Amino acid sequence: MSDVFYGSDFDELTNTDPEIAQILIDELSRLRGGIQLIASENFTSPAVLTAMGSTLSNKYAEGYPGKRYYGGCEVVDVAETIGIQRAKDLFDADHANLQPHSGASANIAVFGAFLSPGDTFLSMSLPHGGHLTHGAKVSFSGKWFNPVHYGVAEGTEDIDYDQVRALAREHKPKMIIAGGSAIPRLIDFKAFREIADEVGAILHVDAAHFIGLVAGKAIHSPVPYADVVSFTTHKVLRGPRSGMILCKQEHAAAIDKAVFPMMQGGPLMHVVAAKAVALKEAATHEYQKYASDVIVNAKAMTAGLEAEGMRPVTGGTDTHLALLDLQGLGVSGRDAEDRCGASGIVLNKNAIPYDPAPPSVASGIRVGTPSVTTQGMGVTEMATIARLISRAVKSDSATEHAAIKAEVGQLTDAFPAYPRG
Repeated sequence: MSDVFYGSDFDELTNTDPEIAQILIDELSRLRGGIQLIASENFTSPAVLTAMGSTLSNKYAEGYPGKRYYGGCEVVDVAETIGIQRAKDLFDADHANLQPHSGASANIAVFGAFLSPGDTFLSMSLPHGGHLTHGAKVSFSGKWFNPVHYGVAEGTEDIDYDQVRALAREHKPKMIIAGGSAIPRLIDFKAFREIADEVGAILHVDAAHFIGLVAGKAIHSPVPYADVVSFTTHKVLRGPRSGMILCKQEHAAAIDKAVFPMMQGGPLMHVVAAKAVALKEAATHEYQKYASDVIVNAKAMTAGLEAEGMRPVTGGTDTHLALLDLQGLGVSGRDAEDRCGASGIVLNKNAIPYDPAPPSVASGIRVGTPSVTTQGMGVTEMATIARLISRAVKSDSATEHAAIKAEVGQLTDAFPAYPRG
């Protein structure tokens, strides 16, 4: 391969399985050839990818460092121990568990640590910005437990803390969850802590979307307020696709037992090592600037889209993502996603609060700036992208979409994902 992004072993893969090798090439080409605005995605570093593609994948390591059920874990024990300490240092946390395979797995463990089937918990409703694992009927959380949902106030479209308090007093949940997948504003963790204390509930912050901003000291941390914080390690944090849990020391044993042996067996040690790499990268001044730039870019893109007639839910953003209401344009979220996709712009349709359309259609789109910021783009490029999105959303012409895609190519050529060496 002429592209230095691929390691020396790529020729072996090409010889062994040319079909899969071609898929790897095609996916890299897709990333390089389009604008990636999925708020829950990012580009991991080559160092993180190297750890994931290492011989650590071979080791079965049920248990925890120094307490494994298999021999031969002395090397992977060091990797996990390093990762745990890095997580504790980065987030100023009492305890860290790096073993969950995903954010959903981490959330299953949190439920397992603190709740029994049938117990009541309080969380944000999915249509208002919550997450499937926060009580959706199709999720384990909705099937095995009793969810009560709070939402956003119609006037502000931000979390209705008075409603949260009233529902907590009425239902006396054993756990309260703060966080979600489409919340553009900062969350008042202190208010959640006070409500949880009033009713004697565990406070669980699902920080999957914004934990990278916390790591980069760009927003305030939930760790001082929460009993437990779960999150994914991709998204803004720019690590491998996986999960992690932080908690207070008093909950450490319960969390560890809920991860293993309750929720899963052997950890993926190559992914644990990759998380350790990402945590080291996130502890740098360069990463702190990156996290700050992600927010600056999100604000700039949101302003640009608002100028094009797309109404920002809550009036703007404080984080890495924005939710845009397209009703004023007469275009559905589904059509907007399809039109942008045809134009080389990858984003997703998304329900807005009090959405009159079904989730499969939706009245809004969600955009995020982690990936484009990793590519080195700034506010000037955000203004350009906003105009390109507007042209794509407002047109059903294949000719126009092709023209936009050509301009997208010019932009990504200037700011490539995984630059060639």
